[in-house]
Amino acid sequence: MLRQLFITGLLMITTTLAANAVETPAPTGAATSEMFTLGGGCFWCLDAVFEELKGVVSVESGYAGGHVANPDYEQVSSGTTGHAEVVQITFDPRVVSRDVVLQAFFTIHDPTTLNRQGNDVGTQYRSIAFYRNAEQKAAIEKAIAAAGQEWHGKIVTEVGPFTQFYKAENYHQEYFKLHGEQPYCQLVVAPKVAKFRKLFHNRLK
Repeated sequence: MLRQLFITGLLMITTTLAANAVETPAPTGAATSEMFTLGGGCFWCLDAVFEELKGVVSVESGYAGGHVANPDYEQVSSGTTGHAEVVQITFDPRVVSRDVVLQAFFTIHDPTTLNRQGNDVGTQYRSIAFYRNAEQKAAIEKAIAAAGQEWHGKIVTEVGPFTQFYKAENYHQEYFKLHGEQPYCQLVVAPKVAKFRKLFHNRLK
């Protein structure tokens, strides 16, 4: 797999839907930050997009949904940990709503392909959304229903309660920003970023 080749090379070198979304407005006195933990294939793709969404405070790439504590990339890539590659997004709901965050998520990955995104195949690449409370769960279910109108095929996104997030190795953070010239980034990540910029042009930072 192309991405695996780039990761292997990197490890050898270092050790170290769109602007018209129907939104649910934040209530008066709402919290100034909220988190979503979402997985939809390679976390480099999701990180690259959400870093550009206005209202997003931070994005961290990592692992969630499995049974192994403190997994590393090699373990997760083996497909034996139960973890998915995810991003943990901290956003300001006064600036960007849950609905828009989720719409972006369902726009930039294919939620109809089970345990894969393109040529990235395995349970670690599954479509998954974790909720922290009843409101987030309802928002995810609403977004899935909307996505079902946009995508052909059954939505297979897994929905479950958030339990634990394990931050990925430092070299995975802001990967596209730092290594956007690499072939995998150009072939896989860049088209998703371009799609996001086109459809959410008025929501860019």
